[in-house]
Formats: sequence, C-alpha cells, structure tokens
Amino acid sequence: MVYRRRYPFWWTWRDFDELMTEVENRFVGPSGRLLPAGGITDRMMPALRGEFRVDVREHDDEIIVVADLPGVEKEDVSVSLINPSTLEISSERKAEKEEKDEGYYMRERVYGSLCRTVALPCDATDAGALASFKNGVLEVRLKKAEAQRGSSIKVD
Repeated sequence: MVYRRRYPFWWTWRDFDELMTEVENRFVGPSGRLLPAGGITDRMMPALRGEFRVDVREHDDEIIVVADLPGVEKEDVSVSLINPSTLEISSERKAEKEEKDEGYYMRERVYGSLCRTVALPCDATDAGALASFKNGVLEVRLKKAEAQRGSSIKVD
C-alpha cells in the first residue's frame, strides 16, 4: 500500500488510521495478539509499565474493582476516586533486604512504586465506598452515582 500525504507537512486522522491498520495487519496475527498468550507480555509488561492486573465489574448498584498486589502490605496501598469515572490505585512494594545480583539464575520480581488508573464503566461516588485487602488482593466497592438530571428551563 502506498501512502500519499494529502498535505505536505500535516497528517490527517484518516492517514494515521490507515497507517495503524497497515501496522496491525503486518504484525498482529489472526488471534489479535503480537505474541502468543501466556508469554512475557502477559507476565512482565504490567510490572514494567508500573501497573498491575485489575478486574472491573458492575453488580446491582455498585462497581467492584479487584486488583492483584502480590507482596504488598496493606499499609502501602492507596486508593483514590479521582473523578466520578476514574479510580487510582497505587502501592509500594518494598525489597525485603539488600542483596547483590551475584548468584541469581533468574530475577523477575520487581520492587518499587506501582500505580494504575482505572476507567470505571459508569460514574461512581465515594460515599459508602468500601475497600478490603487480603492475601495480596485489593477489593474496592463503589456505589454508582445517581444519574444527574438537568433542570427545566422555562421557555418565554
């Protein structure tokens, strides 16, 4: 496929979309993944990006967010509702003790700060929110926000 720029110095969004489609067609297989499932991307990339895995689901009148934080202590976890549609979870995983790299055959465990901003499926409120942490798993329960209805405007 030959790419023609419609303008000499500026790309349009359509040009960008065409380029992205071409890249996906060349590098991503029929499964929709660049690398096979269970590979290094599934295991290491969230940690390298400073993220961790989360599940988000709706149940009745609440939103439930569950995050895996292995090796993190409860005191090192922070949860904030940034705005009605965004939750931020951050944690600090501290090294047990200083050790030299000598003698390691493999070293994959990562220490330091981890942070994840989670988009919620609908607006939530922190009123009545509950968070629990057990065995390295954080569960946050947020109440769905009441839908705000606009006010009536009188027509003259």
